[in-house]
Amino acid sequence: MSERNDVNNKKDSAQHPLIRLLLADDDYFIRESLKVLLELDSGICVTGTASNGQEALKLLEAGTPADVVLMDIRMPECDGVEGTGLIKAHFPEIQVLMLTTFDDDEYIIQALQNGASGYLLKNVPPERIIQGIKTVHNGDMLIHPDIARKLTGLLRPSPTSQTHHPIEAYGLTRMELAVAEAISEGLSNKEIAAKLFLSEGTVKNYVTDILGKLNLRDRTQIAIFMLKK
Repeated sequence: MSERNDVNNKKDSAQHPLIRLLLADDDYFIRESLKVLLELDSGICVTGTASNGQEALKLLEAGTPADVVLMDIRMPECDGVEGTGLIKAHFPEIQVLMLTTFDDDEYIIQALQNGASGYLLKNVPPERIIQGIKTVHNGDMLIHPDIARKLTGLLRPSPTSQTHHPIEAYGLTRMELAVAEAISEGLSNKEIAAKLFLSEGTVKNYVTDILGKLNLRDRTQIAIFMLKK
């Protein structure tokens, strides 16, 4: 309980909002090592740890504060894919970032479809994980470059099974289409703004308009939609 109060006190006094992080990994050593490494960054505080997705959900339901859940994919009882779906169903405002040693195609697709905001492999440096947490906390999508390239091939229909999504039918403007394409490439709002010579605020407005026109929930769904078209 004192840890939770300390988190709230830190958040109130910090110049920038403290990112409250819940860790879910079935390997105790990895959980504790990640906790130590991530809390070296003054902008992150680990509020709880869990050994599977169901346990993570129970912690959230019990009142453990979290802005981001860093979740392993392969765990016993309730894996990260199922856990992501459960957490997003009950706490849609919480971002989920997948972290794993596996680049399993099926798990990647399912995790993103269940609402994961991003996906990183465990072999990246700790600072890359920290940056990834901050990226998804800001509402941007994050996918490991190797996986982004693989997703493009997995999600695009084959020539023998054309299932077109006629973008024109959704009324996207040329700039909205450019923003949607950039999202499918895993770019953040800041990166899209630089690429298209726009302000970040304008990019955010475009994202909102795209979500409305395509009747989608978040930018992850935009990425999947664009990769399927």
